[in-house]
Amino acid sequence: MSSSSSFAHYTIAEKIGAGGMGEVFRATDSKLNRDVALKMLPDTVAQDPDRLARFRREAQVLAALNHHGIAGIYGLESQGDRHALARELVTGPDLSERLASGPLSVEEGLRVALELAEAIEAAHEKGIIHRDLKPANIKINDEGRVKVLDFGLAKALADDPAGGSSVDPAMSPTLTANMTMGNVILGTAAYMSPEQARGTEVDKRADIWAFGVVVVEMLGGRRLFAGETVSDTLASVLQAKIDLDDLPDDLPRPVKKLLSRCLQRDPKQRLR
Repeated sequence: MSSSSSFAHYTIAEKIGAGGMGEVFRATDSKLNRDVALKMLPDTVAQDPDRLARFRREAQVLAALNHHGIAGIYGLESQGDRHALARELVTGPDLSERLASGPLSVEEGLRVALELAEAIEAAHEKGIIHRDLKPANIKINDEGRVKVLDFGLAKALADDPAGGSSVDPAMSPTLTANMTMGNVILGTAAYMSPEQARGTEVDKRADIWAFGVVVVEMLGGRRLFAGETVSDTLASVLQAKIDLDDLPDDLPRPVKKLLSRCLQRDPKQRLR
């Protein structure tokens, strides 16, 4: 879309992201005179009345979630057969971009981990789970503070039309992206909990697993689970040895123990 494009009372400036959950644009809200991130919903959601209604309900719940560590939702907009979600525009790199240049220091990594944990806890207390927590969905804004993006939207977009609560890995919001987007697809698979990889029911413990995976990568400098294909990556999540030996020597022992508890494959044994 060009800078002259508009969506209702939003003037779209530039595309700033894309994925299975839709394209994201920087836009200006002419009514309130503020910049926002405008996420265009995928056609699979926008053209399905049941899924769109479910997404709308989920967005209403998320809009009531007010936490400094979670990007706020401003509204769900419609124009013809197009639908978009307006949310807080968070500037600064995402965590995957930060990690491209190497691991974070123990001091910075633990600060980011603490802020991330606080955001997850705040959402869980409201009964909201993320289900797609990964470095690309974690921003570090210009003030150096953590902001989690798309909290809970993964669940709304992935819910099956029949209302079931099980999870099919192939229907993850990012896994439905064009298969040429290999890094994006594998990236999502790498942070899935074992129960997500198996397609069984998911609760907040899936976010605890993903939190552990993200923190290990932040501090250790490498992805904990990897493979050449989605299937290989999911197999690694289910079966590969969980190796924490790459964590820094000066990482406090209690933190390493906490991460080990986050990464229990049996959710009943996982940190709650």
